[in-house]
Amino acid sequence: MNYINGEILYVDKPLGWTSFDAVKRLRGAITRRLNVKKFKVGHAGTLDPLATGVMIVCTGRATKRIEELQAGVKEYVATVALGATTPSFDLETEIDATYPTAHITRELVMQTLPRFTGTIQQVPPAYSAIKVDGHRAYHMARKGHEVELKPKTLVIDEIELLEFSPESITLRIVCSKGTYIRALARDLGQALGSGAHLSALRRTRIGDVNIGQCLSVDQCCELIRLSPVEYPEEKTTDI
Repeated sequence: MNYINGEILYVDKPLGWTSFDAVKRLRGAITRRLNVKKFKVGHAGTLDPLATGVMIVCTGRATKRIEELQAGVKEYVATVALGATTPSFDLETEIDATYPTAHITRELVMQTLPRFTGTIQQVPPAYSAIKVDGHRAYHMARKGHEVELKPKTLVIDEIELLEFSPESITLRIVCSKGTYIRALARDLGQALGSGAHLSALRRTRIGDVNIGQCLSVDQCCELIRLSPVEYPEEKTTDI
C-alpha cells in the first residue's frame, strides 16, 4: 500500500470514540509502519462520540479528496427516545424535561415524517462544533452560555420508520452533508406534540461506501502493520 501517494480506508468508528481518536490511532499505526515522525491523515465527515459507523479516512496525498468524499449522501439508522428532551439533544447531557407520549401512535409518526423530507431549514444544536464569534458552540453551551445559531438549508431524501414503540422510534435517514440527526430528533419530538432526543445513531453509508465495506479500527491497524509498503520514486521522511 502506498500511504504517501494516498490510500483511503473505510472504518467502522466504535462507540465512545471521537473521530479524532480514530484518526490518531490510524496515524500512529502508519507512522510506525513507515518509520516517520509525522504523517498526514484526515477523515471525511465527523461522527459524534455517541455515534458509530462509516468513517472514511484518507492518508497522504489522498487527503486532498476529503472535501469531495464528505460531500456524499449520508445514510443513518437512528433511535429516537420519545417523551423527554436533553440540552444536547442526545445522551451527552441529562434529561431536562419530560412530556406526554400517550397520544403518539404509529399513524401519527407516519403522518409527521413527510414534513421533514425534501429541502428543509434546520437550526443546528448548541452542542456542536460550529463557531460563534470565534468560539466553538459546544464550549459555550457547556459553560452555560446562551448560543444562538442560524438555520441551515439541507436536504433529507428519505426517512423510513423501521420500528415503533410508545417509548422510541427507529428511523432510516438518507440526507445531505451537514444534517444534524440530533436536531432532527428535537424537531420531530416537537412536531409530535411531545419531546424527543437521540438515543443511538449508526452511520451506514457515505456516498457509495457502506458499512459492510468497513473494518474496525483494530483491523485497519493490523492491515497497516502487515501490508507491503510502496514508496513514491522520491521517498520523503515526513508528509
